[in-house]
Amino acid sequence: MKINIYYGGRGLMDDPTLYVVERTAEVLNELHVNVETFRLHELKNNITTLPQTLKNADGIILATTIEWYGIGGFMQQFLDSCWLYGDKEKISEIYMCPIVMSTTYGEQEGKLNLATAWEILGGRPCSGLSGYIADTGVLEDNEDYLRIIEKNAENLYRTINQKLPCLPASNQAVKQKISIPRNIDLTPQESEQLSQYASDDSYVQRQKEDIQELTSLFRDLMGSSEKEDSTAEFISELKASFRPQAGFAAKYKIVIDEKKKPLVIEVNAVQLNCFYGEGQNFDVEIQLSQDSMAEIVSGETTFQRSFMAGDMKMKGDFKILRALDQIFIFAPI
Repeated sequence: MKINIYYGGRGLMDDPTLYVVERTAEVLNELHVNVETFRLHELKNNITTLPQTLKNADGIILATTIEWYGIGGFMQQFLDSCWLYGDKEKISEIYMCPIVMSTTYGEQEGKLNLATAWEILGGRPCSGLSGYIADTGVLEDNEDYLRIIEKNAENLYRTINQKLPCLPASNQAVKQKISIPRNIDLTPQESEQLSQYASDDSYVQRQKEDIQELTSLFRDLMGSSEKEDSTAEFISELKASFRPQAGFAAKYKIVIDEKKKPLVIEVNAVQLNCFYGEGQNFDVEIQLSQDSMAEIVSGETTFQRSFMAGDMKMKGDFKILRALDQIFIFAPI
């Protein structure tokens, strides 16, 4: 017979759960049971691989200490790993005895939580042991408490040895109906391999670096695409439709809603400079949508008519705005 003990406390010297676990292991050893103890706080980087250790176990003990609230992070992480990576078929054959000692409050709730979690996993819970122990010395000096611990260990041995059946639990029914984990089409062997990767810090770090590199690559590609788009659209139409006016000079800023940067038009007599970017000292600032700008450069409307129709907002000299329709003659399509 093989029984694994998973201890989820912090390993403190005065932890009452440690004393109960050690005394339980002694009794099981006297009954010629192969006992193996896993201290989760010492294996915190490999908890995701521990469901593999259930393969040869006939029964397990989940032991934890409640110091302020709940069963603690290490035990919760182990149960999460059993849900994600454990062999549910094997778990359904394993008896589980919860041992929860409390130095504050909540040992009964903690014991119930462990039993419920094991039932949802499909396993077979046993009665277990719980108690409020503020001082470990109370356990060591009280013969009645020692007999209770020994009796619990003997009951666990008897339950596993005789393979006593368990009545159906509603937790398992809930699991079958609505708590089915997402199916990722992996065999238990593949799940074990996945859990090994998940616990391999160097592997996880390499994956994070690869993801960051790919993210940076796509960001650069998207950025270059946006840059190319923002430096090309409407500029060729403006240059092709430019009609120089002697002695005229003005600077326009056109904010297109769908663009990240404004379109800047600089006119100085026969010279024209158009680009997407920032600048200062504009004579006229315009705001409009990309569709409205497209209608203007296609000759369907003019800057002035777009403003009068309310499709465009402007700030600055209205005479300089009207000059746009004189220096840019867009031929209708």
